[in-house]
Amino acid sequence: MEKYGYIRVSSRDQNPERQIEALKEYGVKSKNIFMDFISGKDFNRPKYKALMKKIKPGDVFVIKSIDRLGRNYKEILEQWRTICSKKKADIEVIEFPLLNTNQSKDGLTGVFISDITLQILAYLSQSEREMIKKRQAEGIAIAKAKGIKFGAERKKDPESFSEYYDLWIKDKISTRDAAKLTGMSHSTFYRRCIELKKENIV
Repeated sequence: MEKYGYIRVSSRDQNPERQIEALKEYGVKSKNIFMDFISGKDFNRPKYKALMKKIKPGDVFVIKSIDRLGRNYKEILEQWRTICSKKKADIEVIEFPLLNTNQSKDGLTGVFISDITLQILAYLSQSEREMIKKRQAEGIAIAKAKGIKFGAERKKDPESFSEYYDLWIKDKISTRDAAKLTGMSHSTFYRRCIELKKENIV
């Protein structure tokens, strides 16, 4: 039986030392620690895949916290069952022992309890995300009703824009030349011209 530790940090700016120390204190050897510098949106991770090839029946998969495994709880549930059912290995979560699959002598009970716990956490996490989105939407709606505008305010067109727009619409001047004469960038001048053309106003 081997203990394998998995670490995930979302970018190279984050320090993985706390996770490394936690795994070592938990009895995981340095050579058995696999680390990915990647987001938790999915499981397309090189070191995680390498660990999955290495892990054998009876081994233990150790993580510091459940969010280090990932953020997508649907995929976490799939991976969880792959490790426990297909790989016949156990999972231990240092900061949340209730999720440990080997907490019962017969093994099956431990997997059952941890699976239920994980699904409850997944439900609560999803509900929290939906509630946050709902509150954000409600806040934006209230702010808009009060006349609060979102996003950067668009700069006013130069006074000469109307004149050169008229020449541009009549194909008497190129976009690049018109933009230069108005002091606007080529892309900004062209975008405003297209907007006005659609609105059919000057």
